[in-house]
Amino acid sequence: MPRDQNAEATQLLTRAISEYRAGNILDAHKLCATIVEKDKNNVVALHLFGVLEAQQKNTKKALWLFDRALAISPNTADILADKGKVLTEVGQHRDALLCYQQAVSINPKHWMALHNQGCTLLALRSSTEALGVFDRLIEIIPNFAPAFNNRGVALKELKRYEEAVASYQQAIVFNPQDIEAWCNLGDGLFKLKRHDEAFAAYDKALALKSDFAEAWLGRGNIFRELRRYDEAISAYDQALALKPDLAEAWLGRGNVFIGLKRHDEAILAFEKALALEPDLAEAWNGRGNVCFTLKRHDEAFVAYDKALVLKPDLTGLEGVRFHTKMQLCDWSNFDTECEHLISSIRSGNLNTPPLPFLTISSSPKDQFQCAKLWIANKHPPSDKPIWQGERYNHDRIRVAYLSADFCEHALSLLIAGMFECHDKTRFDVTAISVGPDDNSEIRQRFKESFERFIDAKTYRSDQIANLVKSLEVDILLDMIGFTANSRTSIFTRRPAPIQVNCVCYTGTMGAEYIDYIIADRIVIPENHYEFYSEKITLLPNSYQPNDAKRSIGGRTFTRTELGLPPTTFVFCCFNNNFKITPHVFDCWMRILNQVEGSVLWLLEDNATAATNLRKQAVARGINAERLIFAKRVPLPDHLARHRLADLFLDTLPYNAHTTASDALWVGLPVLTCIGDTFAGRVAASMLNAIRLPELITTTLEAYEQMAVDLAMHPEKLAIIKRKLADNRLITPLFDTKLYTKHIEAAYTAMYERHQAGLTPDHIVIPN
Repeated sequence: MPRDQNAEATQLLTRAISEYRAGNILDAHKLCATIVEKDKNNVVALHLFGVLEAQQKNTKKALWLFDRALAISPNTADILADKGKVLTEVGQHRDALLCYQQAVSINPKHWMALHNQGCTLLALRSSTEALGVFDRLIEIIPNFAPAFNNRGVALKELKRYEEAVASYQQAIVFNPQDIEAWCNLGDGLFKLKRHDEAFAAYDKALALKSDFAEAWLGRGNIFRELRRYDEAISAYDQALALKPDLAEAWLGRGNVFIGLKRHDEAILAFEKALALEPDLAEAWNGRGNVCFTLKRHDEAFVAYDKALVLKPDLTGLEGVRFHTKMQLCDWSNFDTECEHLISSIRSGNLNTPPLPFLTISSSPKDQFQCAKLWIANKHPPSDKPIWQGERYNHDRIRVAYLSADFCEHALSLLIAGMFECHDKTRFDVTAISVGPDDNSEIRQRFKESFERFIDAKTYRSDQIANLVKSLEVDILLDMIGFTANSRTSIFTRRPAPIQVNCVCYTGTMGAEYIDYIIADRIVIPENHYEFYSEKITLLPNSYQPNDAKRSIGGRTFTRTELGLPPTTFVFCCFNNNFKITPHVFDCWMRILNQVEGSVLWLLEDNATAATNLRKQAVARGINAERLIFAKRVPLPDHLARHRLADLFLDTLPYNAHTTASDALWVGLPVLTCIGDTFAGRVAASMLNAIRLPELITTTLEAYEQMAVDLAMHPEKLAIIKRKLADNRLITPLFDTKLYTKHIEAAYTAMYERHQAGLTPDHIVIPN
């Protein structure tokens, strides 16, 4: 370019830069266009022109201009950084990252490129790399608030919540008006269960900007976790009024509706969230949770599978997905998935809730680790316990049972008799119901069994905890554990001096605030004590109560009407389908193969499971018609139809529990293989209590051999059936009054230790 033209271009460029800095974008744009037309190789003009086009959302032209400039001057960090910014805005994060990385390699102290590089890594879920980038940026600019804020985001994604909170607080020190940092601080405090502080942080954000939707979202999340559902919905609605496309608020509403059992509304809310953000893993997970509750297991699995692809480290997701597969008897990749779940727990990754983990061949040690991880993440002990060390001096020991199943439920039908047998002269007994009122006969029976029956279904956890404290309960019994409708958060507040894991959950809670677990010598042998956070209370017979009043239906079924062959041997297993593993099924099919004409009678939990099991039978050389499925019927009829079976085959690693009681109560022998964990030793406990130890095997090979032997030698089975009939009402298993005396002795021992100022310790109740 001639010198006078060069001078003119320089003058125009100076004017363009001046106009740009003054905010006169259109004038700057015209000047840049003129310069580039005259001098196609003017790098500064091309760069500024690209910036101006980007501001006007002319993305393609902006990138074209940046590329022209970089073709001339490829080592210009500023141009690379601005190109990266445009690519970020259009969602091309990986291409943007390359630009930022090139810019930083050219100029290691390019703060904007470093910051955007870190933010892009966050968007790509490369949180560890992002953290390193923000640390380098802070070394360059020690008081740069956005770097501390985004460093906190990286730490939160890595689940390092304490450090995240500290980083957000540092951002606020440098910029107290940073609304986003205040909101992020609330998010971090929420993760740490520091709810009051989280509320304060969100309130500060709203004081700075009352229409900041994300702060309303944060408040809604706290209200939801506290089960203050009306306030949660109000907060989410406020967030959506300000920002209708805030998918996380729809997600929150969906989770609230799950808590309220309003399943149709929950599904609609999750669908709204996914319409806005199709890759929101938490919404897929929520949809899966609703479908699972509704027993729509096929749909639940599809939703969980989608969530796992999107976010493999979502807390508990892998285990819930696996459990859903087991409900469907889908055993694809079974061993690989089991091994991954176990290795992940051993590595400290919380990829499954404790309950699904009981169903795989894990060890007591692994189950203890899983429970501890879950408690630390979901239910840490409150730093403000309600009970402050007082010793109550009442004329009777005050006992309260917390359950979600004071209704027509398998466990409740076993334990109802115990409540009726309590010695009311020595025990003041309260029921706290957090489940449905089904107006059933058993519900009425419960109401009549207790001195006070409190329907606390709509109560928040803090309300129930305060209620327990106001009643001065001595012993609070958790009859839910990690099962459905868990209310562990009540126990975190330590409302009672003695808190007990009682009967329902067959494993450790892994929580320092649960003092005892009810057990027996078989379900928890002495060499397993180290794998329980609770002190072990050993009852002399089976830990599981039974109700001697349970009625067996009077209807007489025939094999023909139930689809069973009239004369051949009938093996049965009425356990839930998720307890059937491919290894146990292999064993069953070998048994059928050896016992000519025999059939296996199973519970049909869902049609897909039945189809899959028939396919698995065929794959093992067994005619699919030798598997016969029983529909669910009212319990009295279900008990009555047991009489048509010859032998109940148990499952492993998760035994028959209530189903074993059902079979033995009717007089149907149960063959079990004792496992390594509490859940896998329950049937052995019951067989020991009914004095039929000969039906307890220690290997699947011995189990298979005995099943075949009993089927092939009817005289041997007849001896066992006679023994079962003779023992049924004279041995401890179905002696409800004896069981109640033993568990009352356990409560008394716990109480006396406490009153003497002693800490909990293992308790053995003599026979």
